[in-house]
Formats: sequence, structure tokens, C-alpha cells
Amino acid sequence: MDEQDLLERIQSLVEEEHRLRDTTSGGGGTEDDVDGDGSRARLAQLEAQLDQCWDLLRQRRAKRDAGENPDEAEPRPISEVEGYRQ
Repeated sequence: MDEQDLLERIQSLVEEEHRLRDTTSGGGGTEDDVDGDGSRARLAQLEAQLDQCWDLLRQRRAKRDAGENPDEAEPRPISEVEGYRQ
């Protein structure tokens, strides 16, 4: 997956996240008001996938900046990516 593919994937995930948030909070509610249809779980999954994609993009850019082959960057497990401190 090259940078353009990653950016397109990120954009797609962000759009889905926004749609889902709009749907779940549709009358002024919050995501805590989700009615058990799996929306909250899907939001968590989307957030984790976004973190993983952003991490891979940062890896690719760091490798390129260091003169290495960005294609050697590999996605880290979500459990690892989600454990990073901000």
C-alpha cells in the first residue's frame, strides 16, 4: 500500500466515522445513546483502524526521509498502536 492508497483509506475511514457519528447522535444525542446495534463497537473499530493507518503512514514517511525504502514499512498490530501515548 503506497502513501496515496493510505491517504485514500484514511479518508474513507474518516467519512464512515463521521456518517456513523451523525447517525448515532442524530437528534442531539451522544454516542453513549447508541441503541445496541453495534454502532459503538464499529466506532471503536474505525478509530483503531485509523490509528493503524496513520502509524503506517508515519512509518513510510520516516523511512523515506531516512533514505530507506518506504515499502518496507509494515502495519503494526492494533494492540501495539493503541498502546502508544499521545
